[in-house]
Amino acid sequence: MKLLLLGDRECPFLWDYYRPGALSDYDIILSSGDLKPEYLSFVVTMARAPLLYVHGNHDSSYKKFPPEGCDCIEDKLVICKGLRILGLGGCPKYSGGPHQYSERQMRRRIRKLRRKIRRAGGVDIVLTHAPAAGYGDGTDYAHRGFECFAELMDEYKPRYFIHSHVHLNYGHDIPRILTKDDTTIINAYERFDLEI
Repeated sequence: MKLLLLGDRECPFLWDYYRPGALSDYDIILSSGDLKPEYLSFVVTMARAPLLYVHGNHDSSYKKFPPEGCDCIEDKLVICKGLRILGLGGCPKYSGGPHQYSERQMRRRIRKLRRKIRRAGGVDIVLTHAPAAGYGDGTDYAHRGFECFAELMDEYKPRYFIHSHVHLNYGHDIPRILTKDDTTIINAYERFDLEI
């Protein structure tokens, strides 16, 4: 199964310089936030795959103009093509804008999903916007990660934890892929192909 991961920056290859058929190989598309709704609508239209997304901290326009043809999985556990995917968008509070949460608020969101996770027998992919604290987060206040995301990985051991928020062009030493025990952590900045 081939997944396309998107986040934070529109990929020129899939947007400005799109070639017919460029998206035909993907089974699922996951957006970790901060992308134009028009871009996601375009991608899902050109692909033959479902597009699932969570909100980034800059996705305030989604309220009036949500991406057409895409499914928001914010605070949900969905099963798509046999994969159990958990969606938790937003980032830690830093300016009071939309889709920003305190550590306590994010813990509460996770707690509300515990029964669904147990009922599903676990989770394969956690899709977030912010990273986990200590695993690909930034050193500045606005790009720190959530501690409860690391705890979520400890408890449920998902195969993949996918985030964005920390742009890879912020520095040359920002890792694209990390691991935490049995979980592969992927920064989905712009575009990443994942084969499962």
